[in-house]
Amino acid sequence: MSESLYASCAQVLAQCQALKDDLPALLDPVSGFAPKLRQLCREQVDELESGTTSDVSPVELEALRMEANTWGLLQALMPARKTEPEHHLNPRSILKQNPFTPTLTFAQAIMHASPLLTELVIVREWLHETASSPQHPEATTGYWKFTKHNVMQGLRTGRGTREGLVTEFDPDAVNRGEGKSLAADDAAFEKTLTQSLYSFVRAGRLDEAVHLCRKAHQPWRAASIRGSLLFQWRAIANEQCEEGFEDEDDAEGWQGNRRRRLWKSTCIKAALNPNLSDPERVLYAALAPTPQTFNVLKSACRTWEDHLWAQLSILCEEKQTAEMIKLGGGYWESGLEALKDLSIPVEDADEKEEEEWEKEATAALETLGGVNVDDGPPADNAFHVSQLAIVLDRTHPLLETFAAGLGDGIYDSESSEYPTMTRFFAHLCLFLQMIDLSVPPLATQVILEAYLQVLEAAGQRDLIAMYAGALGDNAVERYAMFLTSLDLSADIKERRLALTRAREHGLDVDRVATVTAERTIEKAFELLLQLKGPLPSIITLQNPPSDVETLLLRSIEWTTFMEATYETALEQATVILRYFLGAGRVALARGLLDMLPHELASIDGPEERATEYLHYRQFFNVWSLLDRVVECQSLEASLMNKDTRIAWLKDYKGLIDHAYESIVKLLTSDWMLPDQSNPADHRHREMLRIRQIYVPELILRLHVMLYSSRDHIPGNLRVALEFVNIVADSRYKLYDDFLHPDGRRLAEYLGVVRRAVLAGLGSGGSDPFKVVSS
Repeated sequence: MSESLYASCAQVLAQCQALKDDLPALLDPVSGFAPKLRQLCREQVDELESGTTSDVSPVELEALRMEANTWGLLQALMPARKTEPEHHLNPRSILKQNPFTPTLTFAQAIMHASPLLTELVIVREWLHETASSPQHPEATTGYWKFTKHNVMQGLRTGRGTREGLVTEFDPDAVNRGEGKSLAADDAAFEKTLTQSLYSFVRAGRLDEAVHLCRKAHQPWRAASIRGSLLFQWRAIANEQCEEGFEDEDDAEGWQGNRRRRLWKSTCIKAALNPNLSDPERVLYAALAPTPQTFNVLKSACRTWEDHLWAQLSILCEEKQTAEMIKLGGGYWESGLEALKDLSIPVEDADEKEEEEWEKEATAALETLGGVNVDDGPPADNAFHVSQLAIVLDRTHPLLETFAAGLGDGIYDSESSEYPTMTRFFAHLCLFLQMIDLSVPPLATQVILEAYLQVLEAAGQRDLIAMYAGALGDNAVERYAMFLTSLDLSADIKERRLALTRAREHGLDVDRVATVTAERTIEKAFELLLQLKGPLPSIITLQNPPSDVETLLLRSIEWTTFMEATYETALEQATVILRYFLGAGRVALARGLLDMLPHELASIDGPEERATEYLHYRQFFNVWSLLDRVVECQSLEASLMNKDTRIAWLKDYKGLIDHAYESIVKLLTSDWMLPDQSNPADHRHREMLRIRQIYVPELILRLHVMLYSSRDHIPGNLRVALEFVNIVADSRYKLYDDFLHPDGRRLAEYLGVVRRAVLAGLGSGGSDPFKVVSS
């Protein structure tokens, strides 16, 4: 499917949603929702048929064509169902006022009195509009010219007429049962002509069928076809004559068939006459569709639409005839007998009879759900099922059935027609909502979810928010699911733009951001290893971040775009930081901290969260100081001059002193000390793990830093040994953090302390306390 079609449909939807309170605009026959989508589908079909796109399948092309037709059906029916009908006199009242009412006016009153009949007539007109273009036969220069040539040739030569050819040239010459026939070329033309005439009748183009008969030098056929027209005489009808009305063929101002009932019975007999050719019988059956001629008419039905047209034609014709007979038929069909009793009371149509007819009509139409077709999509095609449901006014169960099929995996999402089908049903739900028709909420949600997946697969990210917004209570969750699906494929600018689109379509952006971050974090944690087991080593070379770790890191972006979500960002940041530090991923944790807005530091509640965030900031300040000490130490060079060495030593000593003060302050301030009230709490366990990793690490690094700088700063050896008192102080219990079996052990620290003591002894004297007392 063309990507532009997705965008075009969305544009139409946006325009019409802005008019959701203007029903006439939504149902406008030109600029309304359904006609615009029908036009888009037709343009797409024309584009695909033009050959500019080579990879389109016939199935996809047919699906688009059927979707266009279905939108046409919706446009035809919905105005009649959603708008108040004009007031019309019922047939009894019209006859009482004017017993000479022409048949056409009488028939129109019958139609207006029955809402179902009105709709069936509308559907029949839609079937005329969507019928295939009739095929014109080859032009002929005369009436049965090849037969006539053979007969005349025989007469001139004296050899007589060729055996088997007709000798009379009236239209019934070949139907008298004498076994006579026309010349082969004339017979072929007759067959082609009657088939073409049927195709014109099927398309509702009677005037063109009449014109074709006259061109073929068969005016009696034209008269037969015109016999189907109801008698109309505006001069004696209680109707306002249209401006400029005149009929050039009928000087008296009337037209149509004044004896249509007689004509109809003749057509029925012709359709049932086995002596006539099959095309001829089908033509008369189409002109006078009745239950008697149904089998004949059915034999010409090739597509599902043909079967629907045949059934509707019979239903409309029979209803009209039955109502006319019940009311006496009127003067023009029954003559003076219809005028004898004009005291018919003005009353509504018999409701019971109307209900019975509606049941019969519905039952007849329901049979089309399983009819076998020779050409085109079958009866169970999704669009045929939809069209039948629309005709029967059963859109509610239609949507539920389609949604159930989506849930059960009945439809192949990889098929070429699936996007078209899903797009149609999604827009059908939205269209019905816009014109205030009931739709099943759960089914609508399933269908829109499926279409969102189609949009995602087609790369139509810009449109997701619009359709997600139609999900109501689930809109935020669904759009958040889409944003979560962006993973690492979108940079931060694209993420911000995608989030902003939520506001354009009425979604709560703050809520969308929060839910998106939550779903991203959940998705990442499902794939990451749990923080349990051996403590990680942070002195070994770290691997680059995996995609899942990067996903978890970038999940914080969603809640840092707007100040309104900063509190949520703080909560989520502490969760992520605990994981990264617990996994020994210091660089990732530091990267996350750098991504956070400075304003998060000013959030003071809840207290334990604000304190935890402060502890992370303290930790990374210390960690950065340790890195700066190492960096400064590496700058020492043997070729330094005196002034340079003095400046370097000053910087080096200052950094070490600052690092020492910061680390001691951190270690003596209950850093990352969890609440002891609930030791089984997940957060408690994570914070305890972090202390067991980083408290020993900081102690050892500080000691090594002091010990290794003793040659430049002799007093640091004493400081290192004095630091032992802090580690051993029962107020801080720093020694407890050495107790994890897989972490840095206390013996390791005692080992480096022993080395410092030995270094103190090496500086002179046998007193081991001299270094700390001097």
